[in-house]
Amino acid sequence: MPYEHKIERRVEFSETDMAGIVHYSNFFKYMETAEHAFYRALGHSVVMTQVNPPMGWPRVHAECDYMKPLRFEDMAEVHLLVKEKKNRALTYVFRIYRVNGERVEVARGLLTVVCVAHENGTMRAVMIPKELSNQIEVAPLELLG
Repeated sequence: MPYEHKIERRVEFSETDMAGIVHYSNFFKYMETAEHAFYRALGHSVVMTQVNPPMGWPRVHAECDYMKPLRFEDMAEVHLLVKEKKNRALTYVFRIYRVNGERVEVARGLLTVVCVAHENGTMRAVMIPKELSNQIEVAPLELLG
């Protein structure tokens, strides 16, 4: 669907802290990995160098709530849902699950990104290119709840 994307990944040892639990900062990397995979699934990249000027997606808001730990060797599913689509910005909701047998939600995140053009060392917000915008929909409310 053009409003969701899922990835699975195994927790690496280097992502854990001394307690053997995934360090909180890595959840933001997981969310970013799912976001990049979403763009690739639509035939695009998060770094749009094929246009002039080049475009990108800096973060303007990020948050994550943690409910249960992930540990080394756990399999995690990162589920991205498009919560909001504006002319220049997208907001995603992420649900992260441990999927070793039973599926258990371990974290929930939110990420807002803005489409920007890079020119002369500066960035300015621009409209999301139509060819990408036309492919992205907002997820149904029942999935976002």
